[in-house]
Amino acid sequence: MSETHKQIRVRIAPSPTGDPHIGNMYTALMDYVFARAEGGRFILRIEDTDRMRYTSRAEAAFIEALRWLGLDYDEGPDVGGPFGPYRQSERLAIYKKHADMLLQSERAYVCFCPPERLTELRRRQQARGLPPGYDRRCRNIDRNEAIKRIAAGEPYVIRLAVPLEGKTKFTDVLRGPITFENRTIDDQVLLKSDGFPTYHLAVVVDDHLMQITDVIRAEEWITSTPKHILLYDAFGWSPPKFYHLPLLRNPDRSKISKRKNPTNVLWYRREGFLPEVLLNFLGLLGHSMPDGREVFSLDEMIKEFSWQRVNTAGPVFNMEKLDWLNGLYIRNLQPAELVRRLRDGGFAKHEVDDETLAEIIPLIQERLKRLGEFDDLTLFFYEEIPYEAEMLIPKKKGKLLRTAAEVLQWLRRAREQLEKEDAWAAEGLEQSMRDLAADLGCKTGELFMALRVATTCRPVSTPLFETMSILGRDVSLKRIDAAVEKLKSA
Repeated sequence: MSETHKQIRVRIAPSPTGDPHIGNMYTALMDYVFARAEGGRFILRIEDTDRMRYTSRAEAAFIEALRWLGLDYDEGPDVGGPFGPYRQSERLAIYKKHADMLLQSERAYVCFCPPERLTELRRRQQARGLPPGYDRRCRNIDRNEAIKRIAAGEPYVIRLAVPLEGKTKFTDVLRGPITFENRTIDDQVLLKSDGFPTYHLAVVVDDHLMQITDVIRAEEWITSTPKHILLYDAFGWSPPKFYHLPLLRNPDRSKISKRKNPTNVLWYRREGFLPEVLLNFLGLLGHSMPDGREVFSLDEMIKEFSWQRVNTAGPVFNMEKLDWLNGLYIRNLQPAELVRRLRDGGFAKHEVDDETLAEIIPLIQERLKRLGEFDDLTLFFYEEIPYEAEMLIPKKKGKLLRTAAEVLQWLRRAREQLEKEDAWAAEGLEQSMRDLAADLGCKTGELFMALRVATTCRPVSTPLFETMSILGRDVSLKRIDAAVEKLKSA
């Protein structure tokens, strides 16, 4: 296959040290959409060489998040593939071999500096206002001397021998040509004393051996890219294309962080955001559709994807907009599908059959922004909620408009009339209470408010008479009796 017709291969390569981050899923989405749009392959590689912070739980959570969102990968640690292993901790011999190749070609060197010296070096550089970096003390150690010291068991690392002069250039597909002066590039550690590679060596070796054609990652990696370009050059390899995506931002333009916005992807699942909504939202942050529409499916984004419509300005992660979008999707779900989503996500926690659930859903669907709100919005269907007697009395701007005695009379009369209702259907109940309000000489809104609080225990709830219909005669009358007793005590 020629270079111009090479199959697109992209990867998401998390370092599983914590909860799956929303920024990583944003990158994974761009990887996935690009690969699917081009008929390419989407690969998951686990970068687990930070053994102090790595946890298997974090790795499992990342995979769980990808699968929840429907970003299925073609190759990975649990599905296999032709370029495995797909965990870096299982590829240590590969990195050692390639580090030795760089030593042989003198594009890398052995460094024996102990951690204490490096710490003191950084301290002095900071005190002088200089950027921290290695001073290349070991760069010119004689090769035979280095071999003897290694044989004697002296700890060492392998560092990249960055050219002392000139410039390193690369072209970012999104940002154009980028140039770094080589004097500003540190002689980065490639292989640590414990035999584990650093990110820089491992990512270049893995991307090459796994035939990654396009590297899509966050803009914070731009300053690392010249080191990678130098490594590709040292190995005699052609580098992939680079795309550095803008970081997601809080509304105040700061980098997204869990102090201001939830960053754990699985938090959004627990709250009741639909996976297709989160994908739509992330897609909207990073990419625009040709016709400017804001609501689109993953398949539609794949069909219309173009790097020319990816914005490099930091997109703002606005929770209010995400809530709006999620509510919009929820309102468009058929009741049976919403029942399924509530059941599958564990959001319908009370013991109620699907038929009753399907009756309740149309009453709250317009108000539901997250599936996690369902139980709170519908709690009164299953149990009485404590409330104060004063809530039964109509008020305006905090001032009571009626006396407790007046409302007590209304509820007693309402109770008598409702008990006579045969069908116990919403329309009949509403007409009966409208007639009663006229007979009592009160406003329908005042009577309805008292009935609403009495039957739902809340001043704001689902439509009153549809709710009473679902609650049933016995429960409705029992709750009105309880309200009467509250007012008598008041």
